[in-house]
Amino acid sequence: MSNDLWQQGCARLAAELPEQQFNTWIRPLPPADVAEEGDTAVVSLRVPNRFKLDWIRSQYAARIEQVLSDVAGKSVRLELTLAARPAAPIERPAPRSTSTADLFNGTPHAPSTPTPVAAPARLAPAQGALNRLNPALTFDTLVPGRANQMARTAALHVAGAPGHMYNPLFIYGGVGLGKTHLIHAVGNALLKDNPEARILYLHAEQFITDVVKNYQRKTFDELKAKYHSLDLLLIDDVQFFAGKERTQEEFFNAFEALLAKRAHIIMTSDTYPKGLVDIDERLTSRFDAGLTVAIEPPELEMRVAILMKKSDAEGTAMPEDVAFFIAKNVRANVRELEGALRKVLAYSRFSQKEININLAREALKDLLSIQNRQIGVENIQKTVADFYKIKVADMYSKKRPASIARPRQIAMYLAKEMTQKSLPEIGELFGGRDHTTVLHAVRKIGGERQKNTELNQQLHVLEQTLKG
Repeated sequence: MSNDLWQQGCARLAAELPEQQFNTWIRPLPPADVAEEGDTAVVSLRVPNRFKLDWIRSQYAARIEQVLSDVAGKSVRLELTLAARPAAPIERPAPRSTSTADLFNGTPHAPSTPTPVAAPARLAPAQGALNRLNPALTFDTLVPGRANQMARTAALHVAGAPGHMYNPLFIYGGVGLGKTHLIHAVGNALLKDNPEARILYLHAEQFITDVVKNYQRKTFDELKAKYHSLDLLLIDDVQFFAGKERTQEEFFNAFEALLAKRAHIIMTSDTYPKGLVDIDERLTSRFDAGLTVAIEPPELEMRVAILMKKSDAEGTAMPEDVAFFIAKNVRANVRELEGALRKVLAYSRFSQKEININLAREALKDLLSIQNRQIGVENIQKTVADFYKIKVADMYSKKRPASIARPRQIAMYLAKEMTQKSLPEIGELFGGRDHTTVLHAVRKIGGERQKNTELNQQLHVLEQTLKG
């Protein structure tokens, strides 16, 4: 009965779920065991890892129970358990080496028939330090919010089913927004679930160094043994590959070899793939072939949550009003937020005073002074006008052509996001406009930013320029 019930249930689920979801989460599951408990059938499913178990439980368990109940004609209770881990790791195939001639003429080659080999000694699981993962950067220590929601969800998918959906995963955004934390979290989750997994995190500059070193020594087989045998490659700041043709060629070869063996690749960058400069189109098209997601600057509530969580981790309770004060004044990124928190905590300890808004204001007076001096509405108007090649006077004029109205709305949006000015005050500085005009601009640009990749990137550039 168990095979029939499960097979019929799977057939129904395959018809109801999107194909990619079914193939990733349901199809790979082994046949279920079925036991009778009175009028209820208990269906037990063995799931290969913790992330997949949690994801199926939260996203699909209720639907699976419903479908199986319909098929069985009676109540079904679903039980999910972790499958036993195999006793020994499976050996990995080794891709064909690239000759030095291949490297220079820039011709990619098709992979030849792989030969099973053992993992290189230097990437053996026992040598965990070589994966370069920071064990403190996990999903548990990452504060979720609207700013990182899509990227975090995609990363959880990868951690639960590497080599399937979203390969490669390309995460982009400004500095200090949590891109590195997120990719370390994937690596740590996979390593916890499978200690035999071959995982490597590195900054793009380290890959460049490896290519140079192996070029000088003529040891390209060694380079390939290191990178082509991985299960998961995590690489930060791929924009550093710009203009480095030999590095790009080697990364292209590694990229192709890893995808061919269903290994997963996650990359970060300060811009989206098509915005990368001086990088071969072969690479950028592949970067964009899986899933590309942005991490935004954290919204106010997320900044407050980050401060509260980081403060708790330091063993100090952060009053909520102080967290809001800091969050309202430090908007740039998580890194600056953490720096501000450290200043406040240190000031409290050294002065032996309790944490309140006055203490936070005193601890952050230099930062607040610089911020107030650097980012004003006039500075925003000038920066946006220069960026879109219009006159600063157009910001306050009554002209309405799109070439002027659009930058004006963007400047209003940035003024609301980056200064303490009220809507009426901003309207007054834009030629005496009503506060409802400013509100419309803020809502319009804020809404479009979530959907329009090009606009989002332009806003990132403007924000980084204004922050100096």
